Amino acid sequence: MSLTRSIGDTHSPHFYAEMGELISNSGHEDFAANMLHLVDKWVPIHLVDLSEWTLDELRDSVREIKLLGSAGLKKDVSAPQAAHPLRDHPLLRQMLRMQDPLLIQLKAKTNSEHPRGSSHQCNLVSRQGNRRCVISFYRLPTQQGFSLAELSFLKCLSDTLLPLMERHAQILRQASHNAIEPAHNPLEQSQLQREFYKRLSLSDITLSAREQEVCLGLLTGGTVPQMAEKLSVKNSSIETYLKRAAAKLGVSGRHGLAKWMVGA
Repeated sequence: MSLTRSIGDTHSPHFYAEMGELISNSGHEDFAANMLHLVDKWVPIHLVDLSEWTLDELRDSVREIKLLGSAGLKKDVSAPQAAHPLRDHPLLRQMLRMQDPLLIQLKAKTNSEHPRGSSHQCNLVSRQGNRRCVISFYRLPTQQGFSLAELSFLKCLSDTLLPLMERHAQILRQASHNAIEPAHNPLEQSQLQREFYKRLSLSDITLSAREQEVCLGLLTGGTVPQMAEKLSVKNSSIETYLKRAAAKLGVSGRHGLAKWMVGA
């Protein structure tokens, strides 16, 4: 499948269903696997690592690297990143003085001394104080490196993936302070619904009941005809509810709704 065709498919209901699943799995152990499944359909990768770096910016060094998730084929690559200071890590120099999110490409090196260095890499990085959230996508050294079109696509996707990664890291930090995690109750609202209502509350935005139903339905992959049938209204009514909700949220269309959902 060509990348151009794939980029067009990101506006399909199936894409938003998978994005909704990724959002709802923030903080869970299968978050990395969901991200790999989502991205690999458009840009072929064989492994993803999610990590949070804590930097000592006065000494230009890494204090700690926590691996927050990993998924994919690991047998053909070197060991994952170690959780100890790495003063000469190839990502460090670019990460130290960064302000805006970065995309850092590293090409495979046969005799690399660094973790995963023998694979082609595309690293998406965001900054929060002295922390850096890093999403690392890997491709086998026997394959071609990431093309400019693929890197451009991943850069666009980072507007959604990096805020999700930051949320994932935050949830894991909060969970580490709790001795016992509450048991999952299948009768409770879905994680996506809870996050949606939380975002509305924090934004101090009021949507009508129908506008909320339409937003949630579209976020979980529902189509306009499906939502119209479910709510017993015309397709044009669903589109009107979406336009009203989008105007209140300050976004445009379903893609803007998904980005608002993750705080992008």
